[in-house]
Amino acid sequence: MAKSSKDLEEHEYAVRSVVDALNPFTTSTNVPDSPFVLHLANVMHLATDVTGVIHESANRVDIFSLLNSLHPTAAVCGTPRDKAFEIITTLEGMNRERYSGPIGWVDYRGDGEMGIALRCGKISEDGFSLRAFAGCGIVAGSNPADELAESQAKLIPMRTALATL
Repeated sequence: MAKSSKDLEEHEYAVRSVVDALNPFTTSTNVPDSPFVLHLANVMHLATDVTGVIHESANRVDIFSLLNSLHPTAAVCGTPRDKAFEIITTLEGMNRERYSGPIGWVDYRGDGEMGIALRCGKISEDGFSLRAFAGCGIVAGSNPADELAESQAKLIPMRTALATL
């Protein structure tokens, strides 16, 4: 994963979109030269902790303004964002609704830390079914069969959790 040029390219697009979205609000950002591998219970992800210093002279910027600028990142929508969103809307032929989103915490001062939730589900109105969402980053080096397999693998934790209910 950390040595896959396809995964690194995909991750770089996501990191760049975060930095570009933060730039209007910050005097500086800190972006490590390379990602680390985040090991979770059932999946590994490339991750980069991007931090920034908010402009002191600007009016108080709240985290919700930052989130509005950040979401959706290239990890979810592609890049350039407006063009990618247009293409996705046309090709997918569905409303993504709650597919992805920021997740984290905010304190009483408006400080916080956010990440991107890349898997989600929506419970049906009758409460008897769930529509699960997972996706993959598609770049020039992507193989459709590999991307489908990756999407299916990303859904296993949700399927496993639901099977135990």
